[in-house]
Amino acid sequence: MKFSFIKSRDSRSNLLVREISYIAKMDVWKSIKIKRTFRQIRMEKIFRSSLVLVALSILVLVIAFLFTLIVQSMPSIKALGFSFLFGKTWDPVANVYGTYPFLLGTLFTSFLALIISIPFSFSIAIFLGEYYPRGWFSEFLKNSIELIAAVPSVIYGFWGLFVLVPIVRSMELKLGVTPYGIGIFTSSLILAIMIIPYAASLGREMIRMVPSSLKEAAYSLGATRYEVIKTVILPYSKSGLFAGILLSLGRALGETMAVTMVIGNTSIIPKSIFDPGNTMASVIANEFTEAASTLYLSSLIELGLILFLVTVLINLIGKKIIKRFTTD
Repeated sequence: MKFSFIKSRDSRSNLLVREISYIAKMDVWKSIKIKRTFRQIRMEKIFRSSLVLVALSILVLVIAFLFTLIVQSMPSIKALGFSFLFGKTWDPVANVYGTYPFLLGTLFTSFLALIISIPFSFSIAIFLGEYYPRGWFSEFLKNSIELIAAVPSVIYGFWGLFVLVPIVRSMELKLGVTPYGIGIFTSSLILAIMIIPYAASLGREMIRMVPSSLKEAAYSLGATRYEVIKTVILPYSKSGLFAGILLSLGRALGETMAVTMVIGNTSIIPKSIFDPGNTMASVIANEFTEAASTLYLSSLIELGLILFLVTVLINLIGKKIIKRFTTD
């Protein structure tokens, strides 16, 4: 067999790639017998086995989480049944436990924070991915956004108490509502700030992965920068952008300390976004050390089980939507 070698000016890597491409196009490549040493075969088996072991360990870990929550929640499940899920009263003194107000509070704060954060996340992703992908200013802004994600949640809670709560209280006075300051809206603002880096960082990487040939083709047809972003970049990277939103939502659902410090911690169903409320995570954080009875402790663990199942359900729905975006 003869190979056509490339000119000497090509690099060694280009030479190897072209030779492999040439062999792949030939009809005789199937008859070539590749000889591997015993060491190569053994290393391949060890590497594959280690990957399988790591994947199975993650699966076992998730199953162990679920199994532990179910077992520890059995006293509450047997005693309360479905009334625990739809009950509107949480009174540990009377042994009455209903998680409906906390479920609503969790969903309200998380989705409101997501709605607030999406415009900022997409704007940052487009700005860093398309307008300023390189340069000192881009690096400075990117590092600043990553720093926001690294700040401990308790710091956000302190900042919300001393800065954000007075601002929200002044706004509530102007709107004519009860000036709590703390509540669903305040905690949603804190959560929105906390989850912006997740969607922005993933969205920026997805936008930078859009092929230049597609954008150049749109420019050659007379499209403006806005039209390229609207008709080429966003449709191409929509699955990645939605994945960033889903990641942000998962972060918001499980947040504890920052929300606990500004939500009000009241076990009532909020009638508006300015009312105080509670989330499942904040209830567990506030009351877990005070749970004296078995039913009380089991109810808090069942609350964690519901939070776990809600997070899994939302992620599964998001995966289905991402898959549909990808196929479309």
